[in-house]
Amino acid sequence: MGKTIIISNRLPVQLQISNGTINAIPSVGGLATGMKSVHSGSDGLWIGWSGLTDEETPPELEDDIDKALAENGCAKVNLNAEEIDGFYFGFSNRTVWPLFHYFLEYSEFELDFWNTYKAVNQKFADAIIEKSNEDDTIWVHDYQLMLVPQMVREKRPDTTIGFFLHIPFPSYEIFRTLPWREEVLEGLLGSDLIGFHTYDYERHFLSSVRRLLGLDVSFNEIYQDNRVIKVDSFPMGIDYKKFKDAAILHSSKRESERSDLQMRLDSHKASAPDTKLILSIDRLDYSKGIAKRLNAFEYFLNKYPEYKEKVRLIILAVPSRSNVPQYQLLKKEIDELVGRINGELSTVNWTPIWYFYRSLPFESLIDLYTSSDIAWLTPLRDGMNLVAKEYIATRTDKTGVLILSEMAGSAYEMNEALLINPNNFEEQADTLKRAINMPVEEQVSRNEFLQNRLERYNVEVWAKEFMSALNEKRDTGKAFVSQKMSTDILNTIGQDYAKSKKRLLFLDYDGTLVGFHKDPQKASPDEDLYELLDSLQNQENTTLFLISGRDKQTFGRWFLPKKYNMIVEHGVWISKEGHEFKMLEQVKGEWMAKIRPVLESFVDRTPGSFIEEKNYSLAWHYRNTDPDFGEKRATELNTVLRSLIGNDDISVLNGNKVLEIKSSNVNKGRAATRMLSEDEYDFVFAIGDDWTDEFMFQELPESAVTVKVGLKKTHARYHVENTRRVRELLTRFAKP
Repeated sequence: MGKTIIISNRLPVQLQISNGTINAIPSVGGLATGMKSVHSGSDGLWIGWSGLTDEETPPELEDDIDKALAENGCAKVNLNAEEIDGFYFGFSNRTVWPLFHYFLEYSEFELDFWNTYKAVNQKFADAIIEKSNEDDTIWVHDYQLMLVPQMVREKRPDTTIGFFLHIPFPSYEIFRTLPWREEVLEGLLGSDLIGFHTYDYERHFLSSVRRLLGLDVSFNEIYQDNRVIKVDSFPMGIDYKKFKDAAILHSSKRESERSDLQMRLDSHKASAPDTKLILSIDRLDYSKGIAKRLNAFEYFLNKYPEYKEKVRLIILAVPSRSNVPQYQLLKKEIDELVGRINGELSTVNWTPIWYFYRSLPFESLIDLYTSSDIAWLTPLRDGMNLVAKEYIATRTDKTGVLILSEMAGSAYEMNEALLINPNNFEEQADTLKRAINMPVEEQVSRNEFLQNRLERYNVEVWAKEFMSALNEKRDTGKAFVSQKMSTDILNTIGQDYAKSKKRLLFLDYDGTLVGFHKDPQKASPDEDLYELLDSLQNQENTTLFLISGRDKQTFGRWFLPKKYNMIVEHGVWISKEGHEFKMLEQVKGEWMAKIRPVLESFVDRTPGSFIEEKNYSLAWHYRNTDPDFGEKRATELNTVLRSLIGNDDISVLNGNKVLEIKSSNVNKGRAATRMLSEDEYDFVFAIGDDWTDEFMFQELPESAVTVKVGLKKTHARYHVENTRRVRELLTRFAKP
């Protein structure tokens, strides 16, 4: 078993040089915390930039730095000041960051930035190749390293590579403006699994791949050459226990143990017990919508003047990229806005805005979270926004109201918050009023749902889910890549067919022998198909079965007079040589305890879905989800359940916005193997187009010729493109 290698722009440690000695201090950020379980142990390695440029690193301390990093399971990539300027401050933060956050007017398309970005990505890839083996698992993080997966793939073609983007992926119309758009997509497609925070980002990425590269995309899978790349959404959580425990400890402190900030907050609340504290915490970034929030707050106070002296807005703006011109202008704008609003609206006893431009220690954040009645977070575009989750985690008495921009990634899983459009001042003013007056019972009810979900799907679960999906892709991916039915392969199979003494054929119907039709009843067999099936049926020593999910009434009407052998409804009924249908299997169960945790995990990751438990079945409803997302998750759940249940006696039925799992003890594979056991066959053939046929492909012996119709993941040995090719193949059998 190989090791796990994590790659990010920065290492999860901070280097401190003091009196000629090196100290490596572990970081406490969200990514470092989430990756702790993945990175820990002797089989984990984290590669990234140390934070010191070549110019800042004393040559005599190089070995000491490497040793200090190695003690923390890390290895560095050396970067000089020019590379940092072009790669990080240039292409990453002046091209990709504004473009991916929909601030096209701030994006700078400089060729020098791009060339430096490519060169630095190659440095990271070279470091990975130097320190990795073919059986290692590699996880690359974020927008600074989007070319790395393909660069590694070129030298390590069989290595398992995952990539996670921590910022939004923009719509195709925005992304296409990037001059190097194809190169970025191709770089990402070196991965086996590409992860995003939300389904919207995933959908935008798939659309760009389909439109710009012309690759086949089926649901959340991309087909490139002989590879299948999976794309999925994994909403990042927080270290819920850390924030909850800190809040509990905070509430137990005696007055003498409280911080200066907490004392000031307590004093304010004691002097004005009816005043509501509204908290906003962001990095100073144009994507966070701080200026619009200030204008919206002024609009609220003018629309509802009765709340003057009844509310106070606490703005904490954390310094960020202060050497970038747009950020300098933004700070100037916010400083002036705060000054003007306070100057115009303040009274002798009241200042509407408390403004902090600084980083605060963790304990001070807890002071603010636990003391504020409302958290008001209105980014114009945000990959996730973990502050919203942190605020909810600290509300140990379940009070407090979260107002959250619907443009934040976290909004998709925090439906119980008050979601707003950050560009709509009218809506924001009305929502602030609603939050101020929300009954405690409603606050508790909303926050209880939020806390349960956030505690269950924390940052460690996020990391484990991604790694689990990546490992599953590694273990099963190769089995899903079938070989195209070339002319040479067809000739060889045709020769084997002609030489065989006893043959058994299993032919699926819809999507295999005939194309799909909007009205299934109109997809009846044509005369050419009857003629082809007659030829196969009448061959000596050939047993032909039509095997389908169709009902017995329809197949009986179409094929019973022809006396074809038929297995219908996925193995429930069988008819041989024109005789009436008989039941092939009896229904039984005992499976619900095994399946329910799987459905619960999908509920966690699909906002709006829920489970209905019946006497003998479980139903997963997704009518209230985003329509596209619900359909995508239903397809994924189908695949997961069918791979999970194996030979268990369970059937999965797709209804109208509901997926139902029922006891049945039937599938095509079970039926096919029963027919195979009734005689000795030296040539076995099976062909089909969907997931129900996978049971046949898996359960028939390895010597069987199994064929998938269409390029999809499969356990079949071969694939053909369409129904026309199917008929060409079967015609070869009919005239050996």
